[in-house]
Amino acid sequence: MRTGMMALALGLLTLRFLPALPPVWLLILMPIAGLMVLPFRTYPLAFFLFGFSWACVQAQWALDDRLPIQLEGETRWVEGRVTGLPQNSEGVVRFELSDSHSRRTKLPKRMRLAWYDGPPVNSGERWRLAVKLKRPAGLLNPHAFDYDAWLLAQRIGATGTVKAGEKLADARGAWRDSLRQRLLAVDAQGRSGALAALVLGDGSGLSREDWRVLQDTGTVHLLVISGQHIGLLAGVVYLLIAGLARYGLWPARLPWLPWACGLAFAAALGYGLLAGFDVPVRRACAMIGLVLLWRLRFRHLGAWWPLLLALNGVLLMDPLTSLQPGFWLSFAAVAVLIFTFSGRLGPSPWWQTWTRAQWLIAIGLCPLLLILGLPVSISGPLVNLVAVPWISLLVLPPALLGTLLLPLPYVGEGLLWLAGGLIDWLFMGLALVAGELPAWMPMAIPLWTWALAATGALLLLMPAGVPMRWLGWPMLLLLALPPRPMLAEGIAGVWLLDVGQGLAILVRTRHHSLLYDAGPRFGGMDMGARVVLPALHKLGVQQLDMLLISHAHADHSGGAKTVVEGLPVRSIVGGEPFPLPQGLHADACESGRQWNWDGVSFRLWHWASAQDSNSRSCVLQVEAGGERLLLTGDIEHAAEQAFLASPLAVATDWLQSPHHGSRTSSSMPLLNALQPKGALISRGNGNSFGHPHPTVIARYRKLEMGIYDSAEQGAVHLQLGTFQKPATMRQQRRFWRDPAPLAE
Repeated sequence: MRTGMMALALGLLTLRFLPALPPVWLLILMPIAGLMVLPFRTYPLAFFLFGFSWACVQAQWALDDRLPIQLEGETRWVEGRVTGLPQNSEGVVRFELSDSHSRRTKLPKRMRLAWYDGPPVNSGERWRLAVKLKRPAGLLNPHAFDYDAWLLAQRIGATGTVKAGEKLADARGAWRDSLRQRLLAVDAQGRSGALAALVLGDGSGLSREDWRVLQDTGTVHLLVISGQHIGLLAGVVYLLIAGLARYGLWPARLPWLPWACGLAFAAALGYGLLAGFDVPVRRACAMIGLVLLWRLRFRHLGAWWPLLLALNGVLLMDPLTSLQPGFWLSFAAVAVLIFTFSGRLGPSPWWQTWTRAQWLIAIGLCPLLLILGLPVSISGPLVNLVAVPWISLLVLPPALLGTLLLPLPYVGEGLLWLAGGLIDWLFMGLALVAGELPAWMPMAIPLWTWALAATGALLLLMPAGVPMRWLGWPMLLLLALPPRPMLAEGIAGVWLLDVGQGLAILVRTRHHSLLYDAGPRFGGMDMGARVVLPALHKLGVQQLDMLLISHAHADHSGGAKTVVEGLPVRSIVGGEPFPLPQGLHADACESGRQWNWDGVSFRLWHWASAQDSNSRSCVLQVEAGGERLLLTGDIEHAAEQAFLASPLAVATDWLQSPHHGSRTSSSMPLLNALQPKGALISRGNGNSFGHPHPTVIARYRKLEMGIYDSAEQGAVHLQLGTFQKPATMRQQRRFWRDPAPLAE
């Protein structure tokens, strides 16, 4: 039976690695084939086929519920009910609309919407909204968070921006949102947002700085409800009833063991529902239920069996859960503890077991964090020694009890005030540690290197008597000191990063790196922190030899401050002054300046007498092995005309589309002079400026240029000097992504 359960789990997990879903006829055939082989003692194969076909069918249903392509960018009136917990921040409310429908067309059942400067929106309300609709899509960058996969896992079939709306009905049954409002209104010494995260699993009340501190110290799991909190509550209820029964305080007519197991599971399930029943909570509830069931029947239960059953239970309920990083981290952490502590001879002191558990989890999860593209906390093992009992034993009891007693005047609020103060003290300590030891963002490494490091981690998790166990340390250190791929002399690697409506281009030679523009920053959305800096770390950039900002507009210079604070930068150049950290300044862009790095030549052009910011963009020409790339910033027709008189106005292979492809740029005189074979367009999907303009695209097509658009194809990678076609992120097929359009 256990073999069958393992095969079922393998079939369910295979979905995560598929580039494309099987055809419908094969999905119908697989369970039939499974039933046919079931009687012939090949039940592992049958269970695998059952799990694989069930996962694929669920994924296909989710894909079929996406917005039709022909409705992309259209504005439709939509009716639906607000679900989940709406997030209000910096003038925008983001929420999910379920049971959505339109009178004239079939729409996805679930949408994620943003309403800028809109009225308050509460869970449970029914609204009629005018929404500009978009298919689910996110930014695609190397080794970055896959927003497309997250949207599919949430079964969100469309995203959109609300233009207008009217409320049709007040909230009904939205007890979680009502409770959140109560918690946020409580005086919790400035930490009501953290209490809402701890009690309800809603992290929208935490600031960006709070999230950074939690990430740097490896304590994110403490402020989003984890399985540890669920298990702690269930254990307290069970032990309380057992203690009452032992001392004769439990009613004799009620058998204590069934009541202890039942109430413990009810407490775990209730806390899970309060938290929104996410993956760690579902896993914890399933495992607790199995342990209590076997305890009730007086049967010893091995450690791996409940984990396997919980894994299958979570995946059978929702196979798309495997697309979320939290799923893998949640089960992997428990698996590491089971592997390292089950079957060991002799007990250890509690303090030694607790300390060892933190280090072993850090070692065991390190390879997984790397392959998921997540930062690794250096201080996490030490910090969690204190932070875990602080939250679990000191903060969680008054937080839950205070929430339960909120109807009583002063009592509930007093307990929450105490819990908030304890959280604030913890955050002060975490901030000190995070300032000294921020999280480490390792560079992406080849698969063979990762496999060696993972093997090293496995060796270190083995018992102390295993021969050659010490070899695990040098193998694991490959994560920190991996072999770095080196570009050949005279070759430049170019990455057009997908930063939405903005620009950021990384140019690397064998020993040098240059960043041209640093992505946009609008309000709280800083693409320098969200995309550019993580991409630089993962691509192995340890310092920038030059940060070149074309001009001061926020969609080009917005992320510069974050980049400068996060990486050593030897030289800063700008087409015009732009915001930088105090004490730093940028050198002016000078026409005619040129230099050579590793056989790759760089030349600048700047129209110093230009009257507007766009025309003052600093233009950079990169030439490697006779192949040229021209980075133009936001120059427009007048600047293009002035540029034609410069020595850089020569045949060019690749052109960064000026001003994101606006109709005031990419004039025919410029294109005729450069004769580029391809255009790199950086812009936001469905942007309000209409970039790129149809007339510009028509000019490109007339010249038979290849068009590489970040909004459609994600980040673009070009090996300048090899005369090869660029590669795009969307070419890396995943079944949850729309296929990449052809570069015309």
